[in-house]
Amino acid sequence: MTSASARTFDVRHVQLARAAFAAIAAVMITFSPDHSAAVGAAVFSGFAIATGMVLLLAVWLVYPAGRRWQAVAIGGITLVAGMAGGLAPLRTVGGFFTVVIVWALLSGGVELIAGSLGLRGRTSRREIVPGVADARAAVPVAPRSESRDAVVIGAVTMILGVVLLFVQPDYALDYTVEEAGQTFTLTGTIIGVGIFGGYAAIVAVYLGIAGFSPRPAGADAVTDAPAPADQKDSA
Repeated sequence: MTSASARTFDVRHVQLARAAFAAIAAVMITFSPDHSAAVGAAVFSGFAIATGMVLLLAVWLVYPAGRRWQAVAIGGITLVAGMAGGLAPLRTVGGFFTVVIVWALLSGGVELIAGSLGLRGRTSRREIVPGVADARAAVPVAPRSESRDAVVIGAVTMILGVVLLFVQPDYALDYTVEEAGQTFTLTGTIIGVGIFGGYAAIVAVYLGIAGFSPRPAGADAVTDAPAPADQKDSA
């Protein structure tokens, strides 16, 4: 099996690419004077499609066999959500909230589960019966740092979905800025789009730090467990 060290790309490249697209989404929402559902859906669509394509490409370029299922699942969910967000009929207040909430709960749940399994996983071969080791190759698991990052991002993504569930799309609050002499309206849509922008900023910072953080040599490599002693002796 080809180890991660022999690959052109590794997990840090996936994290940095995801951080870059999240940062672009955060900047677009932060500096846009229009926080309507159409703008929010457009930004989310671009972010999700780009992120989904990165994860699906990583299935072949980064992850070894046995660790590809989470990239396929998260990438597929994210890509479909991004394409749905780009449809004109769904660029409405209800469409924006529905697409983002469903995506956040599904993709966040998958990433959280994948990271949790990685933290508990082992590469050592199990014993079929006491004293007799399973001769099949051990299923590789992600490095602990990668699994921890997946847990954090998965949890933050699910929190995004839960928080948006409590935002009332039809909420409206009029307020006046006396210095400007103008009256503005804070709506549930503005709050929802702003929350997504804040989420994108958090993901960008966290994955950016994770991608640039130094790692021990071979941290991303997948190493099979050593062969049982009785098999070595018989060889």
